[in-house]
Amino acid sequence: MVDNKLFYGDNLEVLAKLPGESVDLIYLDPPFNSARNYNVIFSRGTDTNHDVGAQIEAFADTWTWTRETEFQYGSMVNGGLPPRVADALSAFRTLLGENDALAYLVNMAPRLVQLHRVLKTTGSLYLHCDPTMSHYLKTLLDAIFDPRNFRSEVIWKRTASHGGAKRYGPVHDVILYYAKSEKYTWNPTRQAYSQEYVDGWFTSKDEEGNPYRLTLLTGSGTRNGESGKLWGGYDPTTSNRHWAIPGFLRPQLGDDIPPRAVHAALDRMQEIGRIIWPASGEFTGVPMLKQYLDDLEGVALQDIWTDIPPLAPKARERLGYPTQKPIALLERILEASSNEGDVVLDPFCGCGTTVDAAQKLGRNWIGIDITYIAVDLIEKRLIHSYGDSITASYDVLGIPKDAAGAQALFEHNPFDFERWAVSWVNGQPNEKQVGDKGIDGVARFPLGGNAVGKILISVKGGKQLNPAMVRDLRGTIERQKAEMGILITQHEPTRGMLDEVNHSGSYTHPANGQVFPRLQIITTTELLAGKRPNMPGTSLPYIAASKAPAKSTSAALF
Repeated sequence: MVDNKLFYGDNLEVLAKLPGESVDLIYLDPPFNSARNYNVIFSRGTDTNHDVGAQIEAFADTWTWTRETEFQYGSMVNGGLPPRVADALSAFRTLLGENDALAYLVNMAPRLVQLHRVLKTTGSLYLHCDPTMSHYLKTLLDAIFDPRNFRSEVIWKRTASHGGAKRYGPVHDVILYYAKSEKYTWNPTRQAYSQEYVDGWFTSKDEEGNPYRLTLLTGSGTRNGESGKLWGGYDPTTSNRHWAIPGFLRPQLGDDIPPRAVHAALDRMQEIGRIIWPASGEFTGVPMLKQYLDDLEGVALQDIWTDIPPLAPKARERLGYPTQKPIALLERILEASSNEGDVVLDPFCGCGTTVDAAQKLGRNWIGIDITYIAVDLIEKRLIHSYGDSITASYDVLGIPKDAAGAQALFEHNPFDFERWAVSWVNGQPNEKQVGDKGIDGVARFPLGGNAVGKILISVKGGKQLNPAMVRDLRGTIERQKAEMGILITQHEPTRGMLDEVNHSGSYTHPANGQVFPRLQIITTTELLAGKRPNMPGTSLPYIAASKAPAKSTSAALF
């Protein structure tokens, strides 16, 4: 059984099937288009003036108050959710009214309850959001996790300066961090000191030019043992203090000095040049420790993160996904709250940054997304970063495996059926189902130099097929000056369609002279059986990120 799982489907349905207390760490960045007008989000009326969905079109109507949302709300507050969570939703309705914001909370509540269920007692959850909804989500999480298990509100500077219309520029996201219990995984994270701090405190230099500072060799309070006795002519008790040997120096003092031999330790520190007797100044006559920057572990990570920049428009890591987060952000979270071999879950995994970080750091992972384009992108991202062999380390669930599954997908979500079919020929599906002129995706292949050829892909899932569909594809190829076209059908093409294809001519690759049919038809049944169109080798869609070495894990997921 493989360690990792990538699910295509509604995370609420997937989570309900996962075993309880099976996950060590959860990160989620649920979509919410709070960039649109604030008043629209919180309107108590029936205003439906919505912008494009929060994430890859499929979410366009997810967080809208509808009759279905009303039904969901009623079932949740009448026994469908734990009492405290139901009370929170009821309070939100009184406060907010029936609007997109409440619809968002109604949809999130059962998902967060399920996430709490699958989380181990030692586990943690990080919810990434923005200030528009963070305070409501925190209240909801308090009702689920208990306010005593709230750990931090992390502020991440997600963008450069913004001009605000009669307000301060919005530049940060919020990450709410909860543990499931008091016994949770925590690996302290430290950062290098700022140059300003170093320049301000490490003002002296030794003979080799290494900066250092002078610090006290004593701790507060008196002691009766050797740590409270006179050494070097100085009695620490006169200042109500005692000798304190720094732990970081113990390895340098040698194994022959036991912990309680304080004076012997001070003698050895004197020998190796770690004690200075200032001739003047505030500490005159008091022996001081010569402390180098390398002696310090660094400053403990605080809850304001400004050192991880957002992805630049042309960053190598960027994959063209609108809400993509930098992998450094996820690496920090995973390193702090999980260990190698732990299971990391992202129920809104999008372009797979959490999955990528988990793979890189030797964690097992579960990714869930409701859009096929996300699942396809994650698979291609993993292959690009870790090589073809990575596919043996995870299962993809919820994707059609046979003709019946393909038909079921078409009936459930025709748009995702198109995306699924396009991915079989290594094409990039359309992000939006508008203005495509019958084209559902495009595959690209190198022509030589920097030139790129295009193969337009059209998908037809219905039973009503006719030759006009082939002629339309041919016309679009001519208008867009593309090189080739592929028509993918769920059902067998007609004789007239095949005749149109056979009379559509050929395409000759300018680099190697290889000849290909200009138009081809292939069915989903043929694709599932392993057949592929006769086409040039294409480039992976989406991918621009750099490769990373894979790191294997051995712990089984279930």
